[in-house]
Amino acid sequence: MGSRSTIEKTVDNWFIWVTLGFALGIGLILFSIACIITWRAWPAIQEYGLGFLFNSSWNPVKGRESYGALPVIYGTLVSSLITLIIAVPLGIGTAIFLTENFIPLKFRTPLVFLVELLAAIPSVVYGLWGIFVLIPLVQPFSQFLHNTFGWIPFFSTPPAGGPGMFPAGIVLSIMILPIITAISRDSLASLPPELRQASLGLGATRWETIFRVLIPAAFSGIVGGIMLALGRAMGETMAVTMIIGNVNRITRISILEPANTISSLIANQFAEASGMQVAALMYAGLVLMLLTLVVNVAADYIVSQVRAKY
Repeated sequence: MGSRSTIEKTVDNWFIWVTLGFALGIGLILFSIACIITWRAWPAIQEYGLGFLFNSSWNPVKGRESYGALPVIYGTLVSSLITLIIAVPLGIGTAIFLTENFIPLKFRTPLVFLVELLAAIPSVVYGLWGIFVLIPLVQPFSQFLHNTFGWIPFFSTPPAGGPGMFPAGIVLSIMILPIITAISRDSLASLPPELRQASLGLGATRWETIFRVLIPAAFSGIVGGIMLALGRAMGETMAVTMIIGNVNRITRISILEPANTISSLIANQFAEASGMQVAALMYAGLVLMLLTLVVNVAADYIVSQVRAKY
């Protein structure tokens, strides 16, 4: 094989510098977004400090302004937790079902298409479906949870009979399901076939191969999909705004009550906000960015620990 020409070397060098520029550009964009939000939120940061994170009042009336993000932080975290509890097992299970030859290929292909089609549905359609279909369906189950497990704080209040955190979490889990399923499926499908064959050849059962070999080997990709889906769930606006109830208070930590999230709060109030209210909303947006950063750092740590183990 002959040496490369000068043109090929030049193209390679340009490609390296261009891709490096793109990578630095992405970092610069994220940094600029954080700086602009911090700058716009600075009046609220100076006025309320860290107390903004633990205050439950939100009063935009002039002369009596008081802002606190505790209820929306709580709503964002709990609704996202409900979403992951529902979507992660279902998404990973669907990915396993679609990659491990449980059904013939002629049936798998349409199922893959249908799952990915869920990502194409607009969020406002999910919101309308949640209002007119899901909430009436979930109401009897919510009542059952309260009657049976009412001694648990998360089910301690009777269901409101309308919008609430529980139906919002279910809708979010359906919205992020295609992300988790698609990325987990690609991660499992990209594993070398020899990995499955070696495990089966050593006497492992099919399910031992899946849970003790394939999933650990594809763990980094699966966690990446889950974190991407979690970011979508934490930042989702329209569907959550229509279903969660938009109540800025914490009476009890029950998931059967109406609540609010940071993204819904910003969407509802930003158009009519002015002065300190704009700064408080920007402060809430900055908190959401930091929460997402913390989640991604934690996910990277988990992936690194699993890689070191396997």
